[in-house]
Amino acid sequence: MTYVTQQQLIDRFGEKELIQLTDRVNRPATTIDDTVVDGAIADAVALVDGYVGKVYKLPVSPVPTVLTRMSADIARYYLHGKSADKDGPVHRAYLEAVAWLKDVSKGLVSIDADGVVSAPAGGGSIRAKTGDRVFTRDSLKGM
Repeated sequence: MTYVTQQQLIDRFGEKELIQLTDRVNRPATTIDDTVVDGAIADAVALVDGYVGKVYKLPVSPVPTVLTRMSADIARYYLHGKSADKDGPVHRAYLEAVAWLKDVSKGLVSIDADGVVSAPAGGGSIRAKTGDRVFTRDSLKGM
């Protein structure tokens, strides 16, 4: 399942940006490379699932709007790759999305989705019993 589509990326960031980031064949860039976009989206979804899957059943359904926005920001960052300016808006949006995902995984932020994963059972204690001692002071006397 995907949380963001190519069309949603176009709607948020513009077709021109996606063309510039994905067309690695034509100079000047003229078309969106679907394979590159799909790869960035898949990577973003994997990252989101890694955090959200600690609290919610995957795939998250229905997909909350905030999850779409965070996935879009992460996919955009992945499309920019190493050319993303460390102080720029793309990198900042990525860091904010990851921080938000960490809060979701810790249970500090909740999302409107079905299927909260139940907490693991705990609170029990371990009990161990050992056999009688084989070696004692008396049995080792004279050795």
